[in-house]
Amino acid sequence: MNDAAPTLLLCSETDDLSGLCGEFERAAARDCPGLRVRCWTPDTPTTELQSVVAIAGWFVPMGLPARLLRLRLLASIGAGVEHLLRDPHLPPDVPVTRIVDPAQARGMAGYVLWAALHFHRDLDHVLAQQVRREWRMPSQRPVSAYRVGVMGLGAMGAEVARTLAAHGFDVHGWARRPAALDGVTTWAGPQAMRPFLAELDMVVSLLPLTPETWGLFDANWFATLKPGAVFVNCGRGEQLVVPALLDALRSGHLRGAVLDVFEHEPLPADDPLWAEPGVVITPHMASSASADVIAGQIVADAARVLVGQAPLHAVDRQRGY
Repeated sequence: MNDAAPTLLLCSETDDLSGLCGEFERAAARDCPGLRVRCWTPDTPTTELQSVVAIAGWFVPMGLPARLLRLRLLASIGAGVEHLLRDPHLPPDVPVTRIVDPAQARGMAGYVLWAALHFHRDLDHVLAQQVRREWRMPSQRPVSAYRVGVMGLGAMGAEVARTLAAHGFDVHGWARRPAALDGVTTWAGPQAMRPFLAELDMVVSLLPLTPETWGLFDANWFATLKPGAVFVNCGRGEQLVVPALLDALRSGHLRGAVLDVFEHEPLPADDPLWAEPGVVITPHMASSASADVIAGQIVADAARVLVGQAPLHAVDRQRGY
């Protein structure tokens, strides 16, 4: 095979991406003939890297993109890009892209709807009663009386907010910039954060990880919530200050939490969150894009940059999404 043929490199220091190789090869044969697909390993020869024009990955080794002189695309295999932007040596003219999958957004909406119903219908209390073999029917209230806030109104957050509103919840959404969604009361900017949070029964984070959101959910933030509120984190684990969450739960200020993302994954077996009453832990399963969508979007973007066109799913590096 011609060593000079353009190569797409599947690359991560933390994950084995070899299972995606076949899907990428099929997408390349269909949409970008002549594009080779290779999986990176720590001992990949430098000679094999000279033909790399696109990287599809997660935690790409620091400094690797800067060494690839033909690189034209750095693509996240997920919806987030913070793991790529951590590299201070990224070539400034190489676009960074992320996956945008409507099916993934619908999956996330289903997960959050489940969380909202879990607490609205008092299933947390019912499950606790079951352990004690108690039979007490909880009182029911209209779904419209349960106010859910969604933080982050990108493609994922907007779908979540619309789904909750369609089910009848009183939905409020917050974003850095103004947004309009049918059936959703929207708030924008840092100055609106406190009034947005003040009356929520549940707040759901779908925020990207940026310098502004790192450690956002601290003691002061939880104190802004009304007593008895619920916290759901589907954004990034690094946004949550865990001791602050535990304090809010143990003081009774926070009713419960549903956590799908964590700073360290898998969550260590000795982590106190596992045994904390009121916390529901799921293993980063809220939603994910399918392998064919991941490969198809990235290969299509690679084909575009190879002919001098801009990729379709580029992010703003300054904003981080």
